[in-house]
Amino acid sequence: MKQKTTVTAKENKITEGVIWQQLLLFFFPILFGTFFQQLYNAADAMIVGQFVGKEALSAVGGGTGTIINLLVGFFVGISSGATVIISQYYGAKREEMVGYAVHTAIAFCLAAGVLLMIGGIVAAPMILRAMDTPADVLDLSVLYIRIYFAGVIGNLIYNIGAGILRAVGDSKRPLYFLIASCLTNIVLDVVFVVFWNMGVAGAALATILSQALSAVLVIMVLIRTKDMHHLDIRKIGIDKRMFGRIIRIGLPAGLSSIMYSSSNVLIQSSVNSLGTDTVAAWTAYSKIDSIFWMIISAFGISITTFVGQNYGAGKMERVRKGIRVCMGMSLATTIVISLLLYFVGVHFYSLFTKDAAVIEIGIYILQYLVPVYFTYVAIEIFSGSLRGVGDCWMPTVISFVGICVIRVLWNLFAVPMKREMVTIMFSYPLTWVITSILYIVYYLFFSKLKVKKVLTSS
Repeated sequence: MKQKTTVTAKENKITEGVIWQQLLLFFFPILFGTFFQQLYNAADAMIVGQFVGKEALSAVGGGTGTIINLLVGFFVGISSGATVIISQYYGAKREEMVGYAVHTAIAFCLAAGVLLMIGGIVAAPMILRAMDTPADVLDLSVLYIRIYFAGVIGNLIYNIGAGILRAVGDSKRPLYFLIASCLTNIVLDVVFVVFWNMGVAGAALATILSQALSAVLVIMVLIRTKDMHHLDIRKIGIDKRMFGRIIRIGLPAGLSSIMYSSSNVLIQSSVNSLGTDTVAAWTAYSKIDSIFWMIISAFGISITTFVGQNYGAGKMERVRKGIRVCMGMSLATTIVISLLLYFVGVHFYSLFTKDAAVIEIGIYILQYLVPVYFTYVAIEIFSGSLRGVGDCWMPTVISFVGICVIRVLWNLFAVPMKREMVTIMFSYPLTWVITSILYIVYYLFFSKLKVKKVLTSS
């Protein structure tokens, strides 16, 4: 027991070191990891777009990506409750509770993976039709998404395993596993799509095999570690009390993911109504756009773990200072990335397609949305901070009202009045600004971060 505590104290510097340095040391591995995770779909999109056509490009992005985010995001959001709990108990050095959380989280992911596999294969075609997916894209989209969900368990296992490692301050090994997995995906994409002419089926198969590799690697690390988060295959199972805690914290995150994805389903339906060229341009933009999202989400994950461990250690002043530092770093980075994407991002479209009409629409989308990225920063940092202290339900309500309700109303009433891309896109800055204001007010005047509180026994 004494040896384990010594190892933990040496490795865990999140509660002790210089705040901005600790955030950056945690941020960069997450950023690079997110980059390689995004490269999965980008590689699929680039290869099928160049070697198969714009219909295939639309099939591996567009509506299929939205459905995957909708269904997978819900369960990943729920499992994030385990990450928060583990970071808090790890910061408080409560080994037994960390063990319960790890084994319960893995068991939950296995069960959720089976449900997702069945639900995705059965329901995806109906959802794609409901989204008005263009007829020349529909069959390819159904094929891609069914293969993807057949192997979705690997995705869930990797995400929860990586979340466990990050919760205890290990953000490097999840990065290494993603690099290996992503390189595998690219090689398999070339083999299946370019040489074997398997089209979108080859792209989907390459993705699930690569995700399975990352899942195996992360499980091996959890089994071999001697620290608190050690995984014993024989102990995998649902601890009812711990599962209840995970659900209480994770369910709001899962619901938030559904809200974001549901509103994006509606937006995708509006985009689909404008034709295949617009769908292909929107798909390509989403891959370029992911540069910003992987950066801001890396800051969000970093502050969640930072807040969780320091909250568990009872260091509330360090928690508040960390949030201020992370907010400043996020805003500065967003401004730099926005300028780069605005002036350089237009050249990325040629990586996805040679179609002039698609590229023209894509450049218009990019130069409209990039300048308003900064309006989203407060949402990510404050929601991540609040998750770190287990304050999840009110942020869910804020996101529901500010993002989901307003975006749905806009697409139901404003878009039909002027069905153009600019009207559809305006829903993003509109909802980001409103939601950011709501988060700022809640954080400053009503959140539990304004009250000194430490993790208590339960």
